[in-house]
Amino acid sequence: MSATAVHSLWTMASGVTSAAPDEKFKAPVIEYAQLTPVLIVIGVAVLGVLVEAFVPRRARYHTQVFLAVVALVAAFAAVVGLAAGGYGTTKAHIAAMGAVAIDGPALFLQGTILLTSLVAVFTFAERRLDPASHGNRVDSFAAQAASVPGSDSEKAAVKAGFTTTEVFPLVLFSVAGMLVFPAANDLLTLFVALEVFSLPLYLLCAVARRKRLMSQEAAVKYFLLGAFSSAFLLFGIALIYGYAGSVSYARIASVVDGSIQKIDPALADTMGNDALLLIGGAMILTGLLFKVGAVPFHMWTPDVYQGAPTPVTGFMAAATKVAAFGALLRLLYVVLPGLTWDLRPVMWGVAIVTMLGGAIVAITQTDIKRLLAYSSIAHAGFILAGVIAATPEGISSVLFYLATYSFVTVGAFAVVTLVRDAGGEATHLSKWAGLGRRSPLVAAVFAVFLLAFAGIPLTSGFSGKFAVFKAAADGGAGGLVVVGVISSAIAAFFYIRVIVLMFFSEPKADGPTVAVPSPLTMTTIAVGVAVTLVLGLAPQYFLDLASQAGVFVR
Repeated sequence: MSATAVHSLWTMASGVTSAAPDEKFKAPVIEYAQLTPVLIVIGVAVLGVLVEAFVPRRARYHTQVFLAVVALVAAFAAVVGLAAGGYGTTKAHIAAMGAVAIDGPALFLQGTILLTSLVAVFTFAERRLDPASHGNRVDSFAAQAASVPGSDSEKAAVKAGFTTTEVFPLVLFSVAGMLVFPAANDLLTLFVALEVFSLPLYLLCAVARRKRLMSQEAAVKYFLLGAFSSAFLLFGIALIYGYAGSVSYARIASVVDGSIQKIDPALADTMGNDALLLIGGAMILTGLLFKVGAVPFHMWTPDVYQGAPTPVTGFMAAATKVAAFGALLRLLYVVLPGLTWDLRPVMWGVAIVTMLGGAIVAITQTDIKRLLAYSSIAHAGFILAGVIAATPEGISSVLFYLATYSFVTVGAFAVVTLVRDAGGEATHLSKWAGLGRRSPLVAAVFAVFLLAFAGIPLTSGFSGKFAVFKAAADGGAGGLVVVGVISSAIAAFFYIRVIVLMFFSEPKADGPTVAVPSPLTMTTIAVGVAVTLVLGLAPQYFLDLASQAGVFVR
């Protein structure tokens, strides 16, 4: 029997008829112009990998820094171009065969991620804080990440002046994933974007030059817990597919609200089964709340923030939150608006324990990086209050808060890199006593960031908190606002305690010194202070920008 006969028998037996000879296979339609920001970052990241392979070692650092900065600036210019072309408002649509949404929230969050990453990359490139080693300037990253800490091969790498310049393409791959994550318009794209930005972060956490074992421990914890959260997300996606017969956001939303016309016969038994919807939705929510660092999925945050190299901590704390909250907003407002009342009690509970848990546990911390980690958990709770509002003002207030929070965070961690003793960064709080007398400028800048975190008026933190709490109160979540204000008061205590420690304590004789950074870190800190003050003193333009960008395309 010929092969064609066998093929026709098989297709008839399975009820599949062969395509007519004149039917052409339709190629997918990809709107490359509207995906330019992501394509630029991915393209330069791949180029960065080739640089590692082909460019001589002595020239790699400057090449990689140049490429990373150019990629992020060009991608930001592309986002601004799309927004100016009306893709955030009138021309908002679903691109790439339904995989990616090009709309206001996506462009606003992408712009925030790119600007935050740009100032974070300057701290990655800093090489003046540590004393020169064997005549070579060194950065925050291990000389040779693959060598065992303390081994002869590591000592040889340090002596030869090696540096891990691979961190720059890794950052770009991570940024590319973060750009897609809040814009994803189907669950598979969401999952792929999650993995693309998480895997480089697991690696980046492990490559600290000093305290290498602590850094590697942080990376292993982050990887294991991150793998668990990815598994929850993936299992949730499988259940939602069983419920809706599709992974597309629009299709799932139409099944949830009952407006679907055509039911897939293969899925007729499970489609519309509410148990699948509720369990699947809860699992996807778990995966996203892990990335946000909300209680009770926050256990990785303090250990990873403390162990990772500080430039990585600053980048991760700011950019990951922006991407994860963007994805959470799109999921709740586009896919599951029909479940608002079912999810509301759960989200209330998570927001309350996150605000109070982060603020109360932060009081007991003695390490500045762990303190900022618990502070970031409390902030996740404040942002959740805006998410729960379930109104257009809720979306725009969350977008504004994310923009304000990300720059303050990168600036604060950049200041942490400057305070050093013989063992590297002096992160124990007792070492910061009297810092205001030793280095008034650095202490004053850090105080500005702490006041912004505390939400003191005339800082961006106050504008952000006010916007989020107002949206929550208008959306019927007045109880959350009360808890938020109490948590803010508790949090203000430990921020002001650090300020008192810096300015009103006697400096110790063997205390740390403040290293003089290069213009790179100075730029990061200056941008952080400028954004904090501008968004605190004159926030209206940016609030309007966020409200214009606050409409999801469905």
